[in-house]
Amino acid sequence: MMILEAQKLHKSYGNKFTKQEVIRGIDLRIEKGEFLTIMGASGSGKTTLLNVLSSIDRVSSGSIRIKGEEITKQKDKQLAEFRKHHLGFIFQDYNLLDTLTVKENILLPLSITKASKKEANEKFNAIAGELGITDIENKYPNEISGGQKQRTSSARAFIHDPSIIFADEPTGALDSKSASDLLNKMSDLNKKRQATIAMVTHDPVAASYSSRVIFIKDGAIYTQLNKGNESRQAFLKDIMKTQGVLGGVQYEH
Repeated sequence: MMILEAQKLHKSYGNKFTKQEVIRGIDLRIEKGEFLTIMGASGSGKTTLLNVLSSIDRVSSGSIRIKGEEITKQKDKQLAEFRKHHLGFIFQDYNLLDTLTVKENILLPLSITKASKKEANEKFNAIAGELGITDIENKYPNEISGGQKQRTSSARAFIHDPSIIFADEPTGALDSKSASDLLNKMSDLNKKRQATIAMVTHDPVAASYSSRVIFIKDGAIYTQLNKGNESRQAFLKDIMKTQGVLGGVQYEH
């Protein structure tokens, strides 16, 4: 089943005198249960691509369908409603509310959809258990580590079973152990829940947890790699080799 289908995407900034085309005619399809990573050098357009696919920003032209819904033609109010039910977000800086506990932060998407208290608690217990954060449910964001904050952010993204989850550099602010822990958890949720994930990262290690990697260069898709039956270590080598060919993309830990 196709979850996302994007055709002839263009995104420009500025006016006709200072026009800068950041996305140049990208076509992309993401299937249900796929874990896709978008990579590219700084300035390649990868974050802009994620922003337009996730409705954070609007395309200049082109079509984006999520679960058959044409989101590029939706008005702001209609789009906000669609986002509540169908999209999940994981950001590098967590975007947690400091005045809410871990549990309250995670339950936010369900409070918007008016889920019953019983259903909300059942969903919370399931996702918090899978991400290993049940023991910190009553703590506030300033009382937990970066890794715990990002797992809280991930739980919030997964809890309402969205059609697709967008992750923008989710391991960017984490140390290597916390990053590895989070990626293992995301990979598990992807498999167990058939959750569809689209992630932007600069890190080939993070990308190696996904099932497909597309590389963006100068606002267009340069090439892609499919993991298939490869081990994660073999896939990591392929990713780093492609980065080397692309040039300008350095491995940062």
